[in-house]
Amino acid sequence: MRRILIAAAATLALSTAQGQQPKPPVRLAIIGLAHDHAGGFIPKLANRRDIQLAGIVEPDHNLAARYAASFHLDAGLFHNTLDDLLAHTNLEAVALFTSPYDHRQVVDLCAPHGLAIMMEKPLAVNMEAAVAIAAASEKYHVPILVNYQSTWNPDNQALYDMVHEPNGIGPVRRMTCCYGHRGPKEIGCSEDFLAWLTDPKFNGGGAMVDFGCYGADLMTWFMDGQPPISVSAIALQIKPDVYPRVDDDATIVLTYPMAVGVIQASWNWPYSRSDFDVYGQSGYALAHGQDALRVRAGEAKESEKQAKPLAGPAADEISYLVAITRREIQPSGPSSLAMNLVVTMILDAARESARTGRRIILKHQQ
Repeated sequence: MRRILIAAAATLALSTAQGQQPKPPVRLAIIGLAHDHAGGFIPKLANRRDIQLAGIVEPDHNLAARYAASFHLDAGLFHNTLDDLLAHTNLEAVALFTSPYDHRQVVDLCAPHGLAIMMEKPLAVNMEAAVAIAAASEKYHVPILVNYQSTWNPDNQALYDMVHEPNGIGPVRRMTCCYGHRGPKEIGCSEDFLAWLTDPKFNGGGAMVDFGCYGADLMTWFMDGQPPISVSAIALQIKPDVYPRVDDDATIVLTYPMAVGVIQASWNWPYSRSDFDVYGQSGYALAHGQDALRVRAGEAKESEKQAKPLAGPAADEISYLVAITRREIQPSGPSSLAMNLVVTMILDAARESARTGRRIILKHQQ
């Protein structure tokens, strides 16, 4: 971190010396605080020169007061509605920390103002809502990003490079993704978060959606946006006394013309997991949420490959949102709307497969 700060200061000094004025910070609003990821996002905004927290929209006064106290936020930042906030300040971007069910409505409110929009995963609770979000993005020419914590893991990027570089592990043949933890209640998620996370209407499901979307996103990215041919899924309620309305364990199988993906999403792991293993035609690479991969290619023995730190616009979700808002880059990869329309298609099919016990052939294949 110290090296990053020194490099940033040096870059700023060089720009000033060359007569280039630093760009003003992107004015950002947070919409909603019911998603606990907001508690990890807000501290990241501190001491940054490229972004400024201009306001927070949260109609629940108790929830707003809790965040104000926890993060020492000025009361003047909080507003009941987006219109109220826009009446007091100009905005360029918003970050959504609402339930997925509310994403569509918030996009409909924000898009006409030309605001870049980043939301916590997943994109939407179903394909109907996802298509409506995409239509708003196209109509108002606004970028829409979906933020996954997995996007900013250096090992996942290193794994992607190993699959796609000429001397890597070759074309994908099998992918296995194990994501989750002991359960949102078990790890101490807030009551505001649990209220919608365990509601099938507002979350679209339980563990299948909460952690299945990570695997669907990673696999869609690694398959260069190609949707699977079919989706098969099993959903279980291992703890119905704790989560009576949603699944808490799911297995999703994606079939491609020459590859298979298996997603294991659960609120029943004994430990937190964020593992993504890819087996190619000539080797494998295993990413387990660390800074290094376990790799084996050809006849060589398994070895460890260090993942390079992410840099530039790809360094983290804030740097990426800033670059997108300034139109310095175009959305691509696991955060892009295009990828997440496929993710939503996969999750819709997984729910239907679990409900009916049938393998779902996706419409684009029919």
